[in-house]
Amino acid sequence: MKVLVQRSGKAKVLVNGNLSGEIDKGLVLLVGFCEGDNLEKIEYMVKKVVNLRIFPDEFGVMNKSILDYGGDILSVSQFTLYADTKKGNRPSYKDALAGEFSEELYLLFNKKLSEYVKVESGKFGSDMEVSLTNIGPTTILLER
Repeated sequence: MKVLVQRSGKAKVLVNGNLSGEIDKGLVLLVGFCEGDNLEKIEYMVKKVVNLRIFPDEFGVMNKSILDYGGDILSVSQFTLYADTKKGNRPSYKDALAGEFSEELYLLFNKKLSEYVKVESGKFGSDMEVSLTNIGPTTILLER
């Protein structure tokens, strides 16, 4: 499982030109799954995301989590996190989990996240337009 975490101001995702999810501040997550991902890994990653201290404290030091700082999460499925370009310029996605299994894990991931913070999302398997203001910029790749 990979989650690309971006500290964000305003962010939104459109599906076919229609708003699917939007936040004013918080985190934008790009989420991908691979073979072997399961509930245990999802629960670990959810705790990692919500406790990741990448928001500023009163001294401007990245010392607060989204739970301390406030804000919401915009979660977007992103199988291309598993792109492999070792054999050339055309990426292979052989390590990404098949869509029907991935969607189930993605929905579970969002459900577990929503136990901690408000979660908005894109639509799994759709072409999406994601817009965000990356604050910092702060972008961290989490893997499990």
